[in-house]
Amino acid sequence: MDGVPWDVVALIGAVTLVGAFVQSVVGLGLGLLAAPVIAMVEPGLVPALPLWLALMISGAMVRGERHHVDWRAIAWALPARIPGTAIGAWLVLTFSDRAIGIAIGLMVLVAVVITVRTVDVPVTPVSLVTAGLVAGTTGTATSIGGPPIALLFQRRPPEVVRSTLSVFFFLGVCLSLAGLAVTGALSAASWHLGLLLAPLVVCGFLVGTRVRDRLPRDAFRTGVLVVCAASALALLVQSLV
Repeated sequence: MDGVPWDVVALIGAVTLVGAFVQSVVGLGLGLLAAPVIAMVEPGLVPALPLWLALMISGAMVRGERHHVDWRAIAWALPARIPGTAIGAWLVLTFSDRAIGIAIGLMVLVAVVITVRTVDVPVTPVSLVTAGLVAGTTGTATSIGGPPIALLFQRRPPEVVRSTLSVFFFLGVCLSLAGLAVTGALSAASWHLGLLLAPLVVCGFLVGTRVRDRLPRDAFRTGVLVVCAASALALLVQSLV
């Protein structure tokens, strides 16, 4: 498979299946879980492959829950992702994976700690623009762009979180992929493997849709924070080791 060993493909496929399930339930998770693993076993596929996978899962979720989208939040956050995408593409060309991983891992952990210790993070035009800019930068550089915007929406109804994040991810990933293509960082192997893994994305998504409404509100919020923290720790370990 474009020079990627089949045992590595199998490992990435297993993580993809679990990540698609998590994202279907929580609203994010596929990129957060898959990116660190892919970076450790096949660094040349990051950030492009996780972005292709994120495009598929977010597209499926948008189609299923589009009636709950907070379009006002999208209108503020998405335009800010454009300059963030440019910054992220520049970082891919300029800095080492280790330096980027350490910085982003620490940033996400700090964001999670701040959110846990406060009552709420206000969803305002300023916070949405800031989250969009950071998400564009981190999403393009590492494929992990979910935590900044997810932390703002963690206390909203689950269906609003899932649908709004899905629209933001889908359109944002399109921008990130375009930015990587312009800089020449988008390999053919990434989208070839993305097509191969597409059935696993669909399977994880369908299973997740059957169980997500059984989760209580507090468990849903905890799930968002746990996924964000886990991704940050995995990225730090990957970068330091």
